[in-house]
Amino acid sequence: MEPLLIVGIIALIAVIGVLAYKAEQKRRAAFRAWAGANGWSYSHQRNRDIYHQFRFLDRLNKGSNRYAYHVVRGQWEGCDAIGFTFHYETYSTDSKGNRTTHHHHFGVVAIEIEKSFPEMRLQPEGWLNRIGHAMGMQDIDFESVEFSKAFEVKADDKKFAFDFCHTGMMEYLLENRRTSLEVDGAYLALYDHNRLEPAEIEPYLNHLINIRQLMPEFLFRD
Repeated sequence: MEPLLIVGIIALIAVIGVLAYKAEQKRRAAFRAWAGANGWSYSHQRNRDIYHQFRFLDRLNKGSNRYAYHVVRGQWEGCDAIGFTFHYETYSTDSKGNRTTHHHHFGVVAIEIEKSFPEMRLQPEGWLNRIGHAMGMQDIDFESVEFSKAFEVKADDKKFAFDFCHTGMMEYLLENRRTSLEVDGAYLALYDHNRLEPAEIEPYLNHLINIRQLMPEFLFRD
């Protein structure tokens, strides 16, 4: 390899590193500003305790080396709430035995509600889900054909799923088709396929509050 080419590659790597560092510093400042404006706490550091606290959530139990970062905590509309980016690793090995580590990151925003409920998972219907259905892996079908085609819903308790996904809730979720939600215990959790960004926290929190308000009140009666 030509020396000038090597120097060019090293310089490009250095520039990419500097730009990534500056972007990360800007992201931390934005999280800190949002948290300060809303009376929340914020930490950019890796936090493995978050996994142990929320390991009951299905989406957090993948891969290994699990931890949260960019963690914000506080109160929203009277609910204890949290937001963070979650990391986990998976591995693959090529034909020569070389192992590659794959890093996965996704955002989580959750609120604690007044009562615990059985696990229910709701996510947009994708092509992988359709393949699974063709192979006999069924989700819950609802009276609304449009809703059933738009979302995959799985639940430990089907009655709870039907109570939760009433007409008004289905209409709201159809207006928000990117919703990926998990109900488990006393938490409602929303997932983002990418890292959580500061500007996304408030919209996700309001989305969760809307979902809580649409839950039938009879579910919270003893």
